[in-house]
Amino acid sequence: MQLLNKKVYKNFKTYPEKVLQFGEGNFLRAFVDWQIQVLNEETDFNGSVVVVQPRGSEKIERLNNQDGLFTLFLQGIKEDQPVKEQLVVDTISRGINLYADYDEYVKLAGQAELRFIVSNTTEAGIVFDPEDRFEDRPQKSFPGKLTAFIYHRFNSFKGDEEKGCIIIPCELIENNGGMLKEVVLQYAEHWNLGEAFINWLKSANTFCSSLVDRIVPGYPKDSSDEIQKELGYEDQLMVVGEHYYLWAIEGPDWLNDELPFTAAGLKGTLIVDDLTKFRTRKVRILNGAHTAMTPVAYLSGLNTVEESVNHSLTGKFIKDLIYEEIIPTLDDPHDELMVYAGEVLDRFKNPYIKHYLMSISLNSISKFKTRDLPILVEFVNKFGAFPERLVFSFSSLLYFYKGKRGGEEIKLDDHSKVLDLFASLWEKYERQQLGLKELAVEILADSVLWGEDLTDIPGLTDMVAAHLDRIETDGITAVIKDLSTASVTRGEG
Repeated sequence: MQLLNKKVYKNFKTYPEKVLQFGEGNFLRAFVDWQIQVLNEETDFNGSVVVVQPRGSEKIERLNNQDGLFTLFLQGIKEDQPVKEQLVVDTISRGINLYADYDEYVKLAGQAELRFIVSNTTEAGIVFDPEDRFEDRPQKSFPGKLTAFIYHRFNSFKGDEEKGCIIIPCELIENNGGMLKEVVLQYAEHWNLGEAFINWLKSANTFCSSLVDRIVPGYPKDSSDEIQKELGYEDQLMVVGEHYYLWAIEGPDWLNDELPFTAAGLKGTLIVDDLTKFRTRKVRILNGAHTAMTPVAYLSGLNTVEESVNHSLTGKFIKDLIYEEIIPTLDDPHDELMVYAGEVLDRFKNPYIKHYLMSISLNSISKFKTRDLPILVEFVNKFGAFPERLVFSFSSLLYFYKGKRGGEEIKLDDHSKVLDLFASLWEKYERQQLGLKELAVEILADSVLWGEDLTDIPGLTDMVAAHLDRIETDGITAVIKDLSTASVTRGEG
């Protein structure tokens, strides 16, 4: 069977390279690159995407082997009917391996038609690393790579105000555009790139915060052989997503002229003055529930989101978590929140989507910090009590990072410093060099992980340690049953 490429798919079109994309993963391809394709088909946008990797190079090589082409499957409920659609996305012109072809990256900075930069490097990606050097090829961090690119562009066009870029990060961080701009400026100062560059960076470039929403499980590994037989070609990068999408971009009105989403019929993509109401609702209910359910459901022996919400025990846990602990921390009208929560749960149950918990578990520590910790803290401040299910989920997450599900090894995927910390602490526990209470204290007190010392929250450490002890002694299912019984007793069932 032939590999998907331009020889196999002859309907591809070639467009000027207008977009630089940091991230070759499933989400950006099924979300941003799909929308660029719609813009090309329905408007005169006429642009393609150049992809670079935040880390590693394997997928960049696969992308180039397929000439940037991949098959996208959109599956789910559309206008109350089950619908499955498929298309070949041809908007990626090429991938640049930053570790092997850095000169091509510098050369791209000098292409006049390039205008937009998008990224999705997870919540852990927008950080300043003082050890990053401008001379590195490439720089270690995503903002370091971006700063170098913008500086090369500044030099290529001698500070021409018309050659700035529109930067739209998709990381699920509040004010992601503002935060990215701040870190880029920090690098510009740290590397002594000059006042003229810093002024141009501020005046000629537009950093837009954005909020993204589409469930993208990724490669359909369970049915890939069958699908590829039907397609008639091999596709190592095919990706599955739901129909629903939202991209709210906080930006100036003139951005509508350069990114004509409305004219393209992309009703789920909006350019708005303020993201707050979109972001808080989505990040807490959808992403917060995703992150909170993952360690609980996975350690219970489940593997997908659909299994988790349809399971009698974990399904009730997830619903109670959303309705009794997440929604009470939000200020939007209650009726609107209830409708949105119902839509989210329906999306979780999408029968066509195999959204694996392990794919959600990537960088779970930083995800919990940004998505769920604010809920926990706000609940405590608002009600003077702990959100019991969320604290249990937090405890389960710490247990998840033990790296074992029964006798099975969990392939944890996080930054090396995080993995090393948890491995060291759990090893000390196994060697009886510290107890679960001491382990909980060590982790909760780590302000690098959480942005604050969580042992300062009275009672939290004891509650987490007690959950860890119960999980270790009785198993996670026993604790979920107790929480379920307690909610019924309080009249929440």
